[in-house]
Amino acid sequence: MLRIKKLDIFILKSFLLLFAGTFFICLFIFMMQFLWRYVDELVGKGLEMNVLAQFFFLSGLTLIPLSLPLAVLLAALMTFGNFGERYELLSMKAAGIPLLRIMTPVVLFCILLGGMSFFFQNVIGPKAQKELWTLLVSMKQKSPEVDIPEGVFYSDIEGYNIYVRHKDRETGLLKDVLIYNFSDGFDNAHIIWAEEGKLDLTADKQHLYLHLFNGEQFENLRSQSVLSRNIPYRRESFREKHALIEFNTNFNMVDGSFLNGRSDIKNMNEISAAIDSLRHRADSTGQALHKEIMQTTFRPTQLTEADSTQLYETPAASINIDSVYNTLASSEKLKTLSAATSKVSSLATDWNFKSFTTTEADKDIRTHRSDWHKKITLSLACVIFFFIGAPLGAIIRKGGLGMPVVLSVIIFILYYIIDSGATRVAKSDEMNIVLGTWMSTLVLAPLGGFLTYKSNKDSVVFNIDLYTAFFRKVFGLRMARHLYRKEVIIETPQYADDAAALQAIILQCADYQRQQRLKQLPNYFRLFTNNQADEAVADISNRLEQVIEDLSNSKDAALLNYLNNLPVLFVKSHKSPFDNRWLNAAVGLALPVGLAVYLHIWRYRLQLDKDLTVIMENSEKIIERINNQLNIQ
Repeated sequence: MLRIKKLDIFILKSFLLLFAGTFFICLFIFMMQFLWRYVDELVGKGLEMNVLAQFFFLSGLTLIPLSLPLAVLLAALMTFGNFGERYELLSMKAAGIPLLRIMTPVVLFCILLGGMSFFFQNVIGPKAQKELWTLLVSMKQKSPEVDIPEGVFYSDIEGYNIYVRHKDRETGLLKDVLIYNFSDGFDNAHIIWAEEGKLDLTADKQHLYLHLFNGEQFENLRSQSVLSRNIPYRRESFREKHALIEFNTNFNMVDGSFLNGRSDIKNMNEISAAIDSLRHRADSTGQALHKEIMQTTFRPTQLTEADSTQLYETPAASINIDSVYNTLASSEKLKTLSAATSKVSSLATDWNFKSFTTTEADKDIRTHRSDWHKKITLSLACVIFFFIGAPLGAIIRKGGLGMPVVLSVIIFILYYIIDSGATRVAKSDEMNIVLGTWMSTLVLAPLGGFLTYKSNKDSVVFNIDLYTAFFRKVFGLRMARHLYRKEVIIETPQYADDAAALQAIILQCADYQRQQRLKQLPNYFRLFTNNQADEAVADISNRLEQVIEDLSNSKDAALLNYLNNLPVLFVKSHKSPFDNRWLNAAVGLALPVGLAVYLHIWRYRLQLDKDLTVIMENSEKIIERINNQLNIQ
């Protein structure tokens, strides 16, 4: 029992060290991504360090729940990948400890982490989210710093347009300054031109102090007569001129009460209460709109009391609208159609507005419901991602930041696409909101269970060599031989026996080519009803590999070159596609698929015929080379 406890501490310590590093890396990445979304609106405003520090702190708090699942996934992959790469996992299994028992301490930690994530999202997250949005709005509304560019009009100062031809970066002087002052209205513009100028900010940061040198000022004067077509103006030359421009650059925090309607700044109890209020308000609004529509649209108006009584007493089926319309004069028909068109257009506009009101209310309810469930799914993701990352790490047996990072990014992108896509569809009322919010969990949870089960059973389904062999078979790719001269040879090849074996292989290959006629089209029916293995080709391949294995100990470079030219035979690809007879028959009956498989197998038969010819030719060269060596000896 003590040994197991020490093992638990070792596993948990290995995981926690990596988790701490991956968590801060993931949090930093998400914070940078969040910052780039608003950098264009925040840059150039001279924000103080305490404001920026508050922004980064609050954004980090709100992104912690999103960073935890990715950090767990990456840390689990790296931890169990390191165990597999250092054969520590193999040693634990050899000691009789199953994979699930090895994962137990980290599973308990991830469950605790998921609970902490839920508490954070439900208690701390909403408050941080509200303060962050309030801070963002305040930062957006802050006036930018005055940084007048060269060669263009600067209009960020309200009521002013300023043009500067050149700026001296060292002295701060502005050359060839043109200022349009529209603070008193466009008709009373003040135009100032100066050879040089300088802008300074007052100590209270409420005004800009403008220094101008060697210039002129033009000012329109109000005309005393309304009928006067000539507008007088005043021209003034100056050597030095000073002016104050109102420009508030202080940072002021706005009131965040306007954010109270957002669902992401509420905990689960507040969201539930808000949903009840929204439903009650939507029902009341819907009933009021329905009552208004029934009273204003479906009740006759502009009628006398007698006409109204007569219309209600007359059955709708007995009124022939076409007959009434045909009795009207042409002018009355045109007038009637115009009035009807105007009425329908007015009704359409009114109903569209009413529909927008009810649709927005329903959308707000769905958003609140989605955020309620999101607090649970994001917490469960910590546990689910561990059951995906730990088995994958045990399977790939690669630690470090290579393969684990690639797999983590792929899995997280898959999770993000499913989660964001399904949630967006659900919020648009095209899918059940609960199903859409839980879609990522419903997809990844079975994947985690499947990976854990297969990894615990050491299933060959994760053997990369199995998939490599399958794709090689499908695309007809073969492994090339790479035999090199060995520095140390323990056993000398049995050249005489190998030459005799190669001679027998040559005869066997020639006999097989003659009997099978591989270049001819195979029998379609026999191809898809036969599931027996080709023992002759398998025997040729086995005997050939034995000779190659023995001759690979030779020091003769020419002999090794001949051996490298010998192909690796496919022993099943030229026969039926599967080992199951009924599956072969099903493929053969599916004529389009069966025909493609038939031609594919014929291609393998042609390749096999070519390989047998290459084996015979190179075998003769090898035999000749061996005989020469034996004669020399």
